[in-house]
Amino acid sequence: MKKVPFDLSLYLVTEESLAVEDMTTIITEAVSGGVTAVQLREKQASSLTFYQKASLLKGVLDELSIPLIINDRVDIALAVGADGIHVGQDDLPLPIIKTLVPDNMIIGVSVSTLEEALEAENNGADYIGVGSVFPTKTKQDATALKKGELERICHSTSIPAVAIGGITADNIKRLSKSGIAGAAVVSAITQAKNPMDAATLLSYTIKRFTN
Repeated sequence: MKKVPFDLSLYLVTEESLAVEDMTTIITEAVSGGVTAVQLREKQASSLTFYQKASLLKGVLDELSIPLIINDRVDIALAVGADGIHVGQDDLPLPIIKTLVPDNMIIGVSVSTLEEALEAENNGADYIGVGSVFPTKTKQDATALKKGELERICHSTSIPAVAIGGITADNIKRLSKSGIAGAAVVSAITQAKNPMDAATLLSYTIKRFTN
């Protein structure tokens, strides 16, 4: 099966501390504002809790025609029929993952150097998450990009690159002309008073400053 076209321009990564009811409400509102993809990220949850959240969220996002991408856990992605899987540098190697998942599953890889980006592309990644582009409190172990590395990565690879790390509607303009296909955000939406308004502003700003 071929992969369906996907849009990563405004990529929402969930916040684990949120109750599942609050999470689904925020996601629904954020999609109304322009979120185009959602990644479920659960670092501390048990396998059962992760599965239950993923299953619920898959149903919600199917109704909204938005892809669900699971962070790290190939087993959870397969169990709920997720649209994609996103892995880091310390997770299963991409060639192994590709033997485990269906051909139509979207695969993303986190990178912070040009070498990692080229390896991900050569191994068949569908997109790369590049960061951290700005300081972030969401991921304490995030590696800060060297100056100019985002541009080097985007201009040296042919797969979509999504910037991540501390992105807000105020600083996204600093990534203008970098070549990114989109931006991944967490607190800029999950901590907003009005997730739909926050997503609307981010979506408008991303399209204005990254095209």
